Amino acid sequence: MITPHATVHDLVGIGIGPFNLSLAALAHPLPALRTAFYDRRPHFTWHPGLLLDDATLQVPFLADLVTLADPTSPWTFLNHLRARERLYPFYFAEHFHIRRTEYDAYCRWVAGHLPALHFGHHVDTVRWNPERALFEADFTRPDGRVMAAGRVHARNIVLGIGTEPWTPEPLRPLAGTPGLPVVHSDDYLSHRATLLAAGHITVVGTGQSGAEIYLDLLRHRPAGRERLHWIGRTEAFAPMEYSKLGLEHFTPDHTRYFHALPEPVRDRLVPAQWQLHKGIDAATIAAIHDELYRRTLEGGWPDTVLTPAVRVRTARRTGRAGIELGLEHIRQGTRTRLTTDAVVLATGHRARPLDRLLAPLDPHLRRDRAGRPRIDAHFRLVLDRAVTGSVYVQNAELHTHGVGTPDLGLAAWRSATILNHLTGRRVYALPARTAFTTFGLRPPTPEVPPARPSTRLGALADGTSGHV
Repeated sequence: MITPHATVHDLVGIGIGPFNLSLAALAHPLPALRTAFYDRRPHFTWHPGLLLDDATLQVPFLADLVTLADPTSPWTFLNHLRARERLYPFYFAEHFHIRRTEYDAYCRWVAGHLPALHFGHHVDTVRWNPERALFEADFTRPDGRVMAAGRVHARNIVLGIGTEPWTPEPLRPLAGTPGLPVVHSDDYLSHRATLLAAGHITVVGTGQSGAEIYLDLLRHRPAGRERLHWIGRTEAFAPMEYSKLGLEHFTPDHTRYFHALPEPVRDRLVPAQWQLHKGIDAATIAAIHDELYRRTLEGGWPDTVLTPAVRVRTARRTGRAGIELGLEHIRQGTRTRLTTDAVVLATGHRARPLDRLLAPLDPHLRRDRAGRPRIDAHFRLVLDRAVTGSVYVQNAELHTHGVGTPDLGLAAWRSATILNHLTGRRVYALPARTAFTTFGLRPPTPEVPPARPSTRLGALADGTSGHV
């Protein structure tokens, strides 16, 4: 039986990853705003399978949940250090890029202090109730040995359901097969002991995760008996673009420029910019080369093969625990077979589809020519006028807002943008200009929220919402 919560919220968040956690932290000091955030997990976690000891964030610590929108917030990374009496050690450590484990601990600290967060709640569906002019979100949660059902009402919704691991089609039948170590990088740490015990290991994927896992495996294998393959589709083990002007693609200026481009231009631009966010950190590349070089000091070469521009065509089980991969070199057109004992899939993530969650809203959704949801400059799904509330999205707008979409450095700005729009006033002062680069001959003018508060939270002062 579904029991509704009596409170009508101004904003209900679905999913509590770093992006919705950022939004919840920036919404916390706004007492007039009723918010609630739900996540199916029992507590906050952030890619636990990739929290390697030496792995660092690829953004500076200032790209925390709140600082780039409000450095005076109590939920900054520096205040986290202060609360843990770690400010002086951090000061002397001189770490501009912190470890992932430290970022995860920081996020868990913030999550533990925000009362609007509700873990262990799986939101199943979202619908619009036209009679009450409210969204209804149905959820289930464990209650002893049964699953209790509930419903929450909201004037507006924000979706932060994140991404899910992606497995190439040929390897899907083998992934998760009992007794067969074919593991996605998301689960790497929980399977590391099993992987290291395998005779031969293949890492598929030449991005940052693949590089970190290959390096970790390499460091734990005996010299001369490494028995490691590292392959991927990219043309090279390419460094990520990290020049100062190159990084300006991760600014609000570039986001606004990208959103204003025609849809076909955006679709061509995103894959062309892969090295901005899918390359390998230069320090990781250097560490791999140093480790390989160290293993040549006694003569000979390490027993490992690194080959880019390779795709997996086929995959099958051989014998009790063997795996045979059919490989093809993309440029040469040559093919071969590789027998291995374990495979790590560092093949990235894809945005979780919104269709199932938003199925009742589908008649109201406006889509582009490729069938994707249209998303406006305020990060709202474009809906028809029958729906007077807004559905905001976080990290689901790559096709409309560009490569900065999954970047932690834009989290606070996007959260503040949503809150400014939601409340109809400038609760967070955001910069009009953020880059030395001028993107385009006629850069779009930053949108300014109404000067006066809206008459009803969740609506714009002029009464409009995300509609056509």
